[in-house]
Amino acid sequence: MAGTIRVEVVYALPEKQELISVEVPEGASMMEAVTASGIAEHFNGLDPAGLSMGVFGKVEPNPAGRTLAEGERVELYRPLKADPKSARRARARRASQG
Repeated sequence: MAGTIRVEVVYALPEKQELISVEVPEGASMMEAVTASGIAEHFNGLDPAGLSMGVFGKVEPNPAGRTLAEGERVELYRPLKADPKSARRARARRASQG
């Protein structure tokens, strides 16, 4: 008989952050942990299926197929507002002009 594991699911906005500890069956996927955590209920309009996800800062290309281990933290990532490379170029351009 399979046991359970405890993992954390996190999501953050500039004004609000949630970290939810949840117990899931061994062999559960990232998506199953996110659903079990109910984190979407804490943020108006949050659709976890449409977000990138990762574990401890490493983006996972297939959250539905990634099996979790005890103690891992599933992170939901907001879409970027600006391309980091473009923003860095713009800052460098402004710095060189001023």
